[in-house]
Amino acid sequence: MGLLDFAHQDYTPSWYADSAPRLAPQPALRGEVSAEVCVIGGGYTGLSTALELAERGVSVVLLEGARLGWAASGRNGGQVLSDLACGMDAVRAELGAEAARAIWAMTQEAARMVGERCQRYAIDADLHWGYLHAAVKLRQLRELADWQARAARDYGYEALRLVEQAGLSALVDSPRYVGGLFDPNCGHLHPLKYALGLARAALAAGVRVYEHSPALRIEPGTSVTVVSEQGRVRAEQVVLAGNCHLGGLAPTLRARIMPVGTYIIATAPLGEARARQLLPGDDAVSDCHFVLDYFRRSADHRLLFGGKVSYSGLPPANLKAAMRRDMLRVFPQLADVAIDSGWGGFVDITRSRAPDFGQLADNIWFAQGFSGHGVALTGLAGRLIAEAIVGQPQRLAWFQRFRHARFPGGRWLRTPALVLGMAYYRLRDWL
Repeated sequence: MGLLDFAHQDYTPSWYADSAPRLAPQPALRGEVSAEVCVIGGGYTGLSTALELAERGVSVVLLEGARLGWAASGRNGGQVLSDLACGMDAVRAELGAEAARAIWAMTQEAARMVGERCQRYAIDADLHWGYLHAAVKLRQLRELADWQARAARDYGYEALRLVEQAGLSALVDSPRYVGGLFDPNCGHLHPLKYALGLARAALAAGVRVYEHSPALRIEPGTSVTVVSEQGRVRAEQVVLAGNCHLGGLAPTLRARIMPVGTYIIATAPLGEARARQLLPGDDAVSDCHFVLDYFRRSADHRLLFGGKVSYSGLPPANLKAAMRRDMLRVFPQLADVAIDSGWGGFVDITRSRAPDFGQLADNIWFAQGFSGHGVALTGLAGRLIAEAIVGQPQRLAWFQRFRHARFPGGRWLRTPALVLGMAYYRLRDWL
């Protein structure tokens, strides 16, 4: 994935792009501008950071190489999740109980932030609360029950409700699952509507936004210069919020994340009654497999069904048909339903699946590696970086304690190595 693979592109065709009211295009950067902070990347992370800084009185310029919300922020599964992708047991093992409690509390804050922002900025993002982590096997259900007990004991979190198979029909009408764990404080939304709502809020707060303005290089120093195609930004601080699309701007960061493809289909409208039968509570669902399925209803009564992974960067052959087969494994009663749209994008994962936030230099900050939990966690990352820039680094420091290793195999061999490694996890899902 080269530095300019994404530059100057419009939104990828998808149900999201078709159903989100567009934001007026922002100008490209021409000439030289200055700001206290330059944010590189116009997805959730960059927009959240810029908004948090602007509301603290900091002058901000944001550069986006394509369109705001063009990448994962406008194409993801829309699930608003707390916790971390690595799980709190891994956090506790690496950082200790005190750090785990602090980080758990912040992941809860991250989920709440989504609702607070939708309310504060009048973002109509089809937000709905309720999430089921569904077990395909009894072993997985036992693991969910164990986590429910630990969440209450170690973190004081008693909102989780274990659902046995007999009670599943009130949440999901599928023969595939043997139970699940329900969390009322997680949920789902329309990801592109949310991204563009954050963009409108950032613009209203005074952030100067430039689209189609990829950052080509960074000239470090006491003040930093970010060079784009037709202009440059001089800033006291820089925030790297490009995730998979930083390219050559920060090779040390690029080596610590891996772009992984994931894919979604949208059915034709089912009608309200049929959609409610599938998911009576309108909750988001994902299963416990490593290579998982995830799905939810849309506001216009479609099923949005996601899954698959691609470490090679190549989408499945005949994407819609491949995803439809997976959907029918969960909902065989949809055999007569057409697929209207299919699309994909990249999430950025770290080796440990823990997020990677921190500094490259005294005045260069970054956040990446959300590993599938980015809808909520990106907002927290923006808040923590903004706090640190204005002199309150204490909460960011908890995340900076994570150790992050490079992916093995170097630039050219790490993808084949991960494709082979994925075979182990697929086998584990089957057992």
